[in-house]
Amino acid sequence: MFIGIDLGTSSIKMILIDQNQSILASANSSLTVQSPKDGFSEQNPQEWIDSTMECLEALKSKKPKEFSQTISIGISGHMHGATLIDKDGNVIRPCILWNDTRSYQECEEFEKQNFDVRSISGNITMPGFTAPKINWIKNNEIDNFKKIFKVLLPKDYLRFVLTGEFFSEMSDASGTLWLDIQKRKWSNQLLSCSFLEEKHMPDLVEGNEQTGFLKKDLKEKFNFNNNVKVVGGAGDNAAAATGMGITNKNQSFISLGTSGVFFTPTENFLSNTGDAVHSFCHCLPNKWHLMSVMLSASNCLDWICAITNTSIADTLNNVEQFYNDKNSIKNSSYFLPYLSGERTPHNDPHIRGSLHSIKTTTNATDLQYAVIEGVSFGILDGVNSILKVNNNFDKIFMVGGGSKSSFWIELLAALLNRKLSVCDQSEFGAALGVARLAMYQDATIDNKENIISEIKISKTYEPNEDNIDLLLQRYSIWKDLYNSNNKIAKNFNF
Repeated sequence: MFIGIDLGTSSIKMILIDQNQSILASANSSLTVQSPKDGFSEQNPQEWIDSTMECLEALKSKKPKEFSQTISIGISGHMHGATLIDKDGNVIRPCILWNDTRSYQECEEFEKQNFDVRSISGNITMPGFTAPKINWIKNNEIDNFKKIFKVLLPKDYLRFVLTGEFFSEMSDASGTLWLDIQKRKWSNQLLSCSFLEEKHMPDLVEGNEQTGFLKKDLKEKFNFNNNVKVVGGAGDNAAAATGMGITNKNQSFISLGTSGVFFTPTENFLSNTGDAVHSFCHCLPNKWHLMSVMLSASNCLDWICAITNTSIADTLNNVEQFYNDKNSIKNSSYFLPYLSGERTPHNDPHIRGSLHSIKTTTNATDLQYAVIEGVSFGILDGVNSILKVNNNFDKIFMVGGGSKSSFWIELLAALLNRKLSVCDQSEFGAALGVARLAMYQDATIDNKENIISEIKISKTYEPNEDNIDLLLQRYSIWKDLYNSNNKIAKNFNF
């Protein structure tokens, strides 16, 4: 048996699978995010531990016999978070998360070097990445900076608690800005930009390699029969890709989660820093991937539902009916989905969301449609940015909470003018991905190449050509709105 742990921003999801990759049991536990100031986003790492223990107990209670036979565990986690550990193994301060934008000034400082930072890191320096967060801590919390013994990513702190070992793996480490992406190793040059050394980093492995064993007290607490191995695992999106079997250059996926992501593997190192595309290592050896990220996707839907006092289900139902009327679409408002700044393609922490073309006839459904359409336009921005350097993909899969909405997928299929597929078990994509990595590592499993295969497609959505031209016309107007909104946003005080 194998366990996959997915440490998300809003919850931890966990699955128990057998050698046939059948999900025997699942569990989840909610997490909270603190925003002490505008642009700040933090989490208490103790919540990760408490929720992990809660989920392990839940799996144990649901399938005690099978759970006790667990061989190996894989861990996935949200990327970029700065978890600071002192010499005694204690957390120094709350983890600064991926969607925190406070360190925009430090990004400029980070790149002012006598060498080309981007050619090594493969990425433009953004506030969401780990490195500028550390520079911000040095500039604003010097006492905390001086205490740093290790800087760990969220899932790697969870690994430390489970095993007592300091390890990370290539996909997650790619999001720190301290990794030489092409050479797949820590870069002393990049570390020096944050006034750190390699001793402050965990050791590096590939996602399928072993990083240690579950601590003895935890083995006894949960009644495991075996010395349970813990493998490298993966960053959340690489894990989701592995869960769907997306490891080849013709494959890709769109994630409509808290953030919006377009992800496609590559066979070598490629980059497009001009459009703020992420160039990362994949979690399997000798593989890389390109990724566009918009910071606010499904949370834009949460926001509009809250202010219109409408449930998500009712909102999607209302908007679907709205979408079926071309005149409604043509006369609809526009929404810029930049609630927390933006990454691809703008790399703009200052920009904020806005609604445009509001009239006396504008109602709640009009605004709800504008939000979903605006997020979809943001996804298209990301796809177009990646197409500039890579057009090998012809399969696109859908994951994330938004992928549960047939209407939303239909809108995206029309906008992208491409087929979009939904997979079985996509709800547990990241957890399944790292459980697969745990299986892959285990020497007793035959046919390793078949372990990370493409999972079954449950439905494919064809693009509806009726709305393509209208949507692209609106997309063109929407793109122009960014420039005007950006001029105004620079006058805001963040």
